[in-house]
Amino acid sequence: MAADEAPLTGVAWAAAPDAAPAGWTVIGVTVEGTAANLGKGFGLKSGGYLCVSGGRDQAPPGPVVTDVLVLSDRSPQPAGYTRAPEFPEPRPGGSRKKRLYVKLQPVSAADTAVVDIKLSSKSKTLPYYTRAGEMGNFAIWCKKGPVLKPVPKPRSISTGLKQLSLQSPDYGASAAPCSIKRAASQHEALYDTSNIYGLSAMDGVPFTLHPKFDTRFSSGSNALLTDLNVKSLAEIEAEYNYAFVVEKTAAARLPPSVC
Repeated sequence: MAADEAPLTGVAWAAAPDAAPAGWTVIGVTVEGTAANLGKGFGLKSGGYLCVSGGRDQAPPGPVVTDVLVLSDRSPQPAGYTRAPEFPEPRPGGSRKKRLYVKLQPVSAADTAVVDIKLSSKSKTLPYYTRAGEMGNFAIWCKKGPVLKPVPKPRSISTGLKQLSLQSPDYGASAAPCSIKRAASQHEALYDTSNIYGLSAMDGVPFTLHPKFDTRFSSGSNALLTDLNVKSLAEIEAEYNYAFVVEKTAAARLPPSVC
């Protein structure tokens, strides 16, 4: 929808051109250039003029006009429609054979809306306009267009959210390469079968203290530490004398050839 085709926000009657309040535009002439005084059809001795609000480059602050109907006074009021207001105030009496109804909807619920209203003679045809009905000696035409939905403003990111990161924290540049190097060396030592005899008997074996060596130390007591006998790795291997024959045999197997 172009800027000059913003939805109308209201359609009403005015007893005179200067009776329309601020924000309303009086339709004073027809498309043929004649005076658009609907006094006879409106039932007022002083005349009556159609007036509209909104449209052009005015952003609709509330409901918009989605349809306009001219019906006989004997026809029931359609559901969802309201009588067009009158300025300066409703005037009782007078023969009103025709009534003007307006349908208003919120911008969020409207797909199309009335963007322009024109008056012409009954024999005139206006392209791109829909005939709403006849009143007096004139035909009332409506032009409809799509409603542009208001785009919400993007939310600003707070300072706290900007500081969040999906990357893992860096605990020191020197520690990371060292850890990677240590993990790589352990991986190569475990899965390199050519260096199987270079492995120690304790490599890869979870270590748990045997219950018979549990001397039931009390918290904060160092009296029994002097009786501990620390054995070397060679003494442990000589004492238990475990040759790891099964493990060496499994590690020495060649992988199957790939066809």
